[in-house]
Amino acid sequence: MPKANPTIVVVDDSPAVRVFFERVAGSIDVELKTYASAEEAMSYLVDHKPDLLFLDIIMPDKDGLIFLQELRRLPLHGDTPTVVISSKDYAQDRTVAKDLGVVDFVAKPMATKTIQELILKYTNGAAAR
Repeated sequence: MPKANPTIVVVDDSPAVRVFFERVAGSIDVELKTYASAEEAMSYLVDHKPDLLFLDIIMPDKDGLIFLQELRRLPLHGDTPTVVISSKDYAQDRTVAKDLGVVDFVAKPMATKTIQELILKYTNGAAAR
């Protein structure tokens, strides 16, 4: 039985960012789930572990790094590969992200090629076409 396509979850309040990820996902074999808020994402993530999580820091309902701290407390997500995407690129955020096991940190605006490469890297190429 062939393995299912990798599942990628994006949590970002920006509709433009979610559309950007939909375009990127259209060029590679992934199952993409996008959420506009930490609360929406948590309702899915409490029962599902994606192959890769992209997470914004600045969101109206909850800071992305605080959300990640909460997610890390769930047994399912102690090691979920997470990439922080943010327009806020401060050393302090990078330090907190690193302490939470974030595998990469991408400053906005993002390049399609960068995101594709991260998806391929962290899904061990399983997302390739």
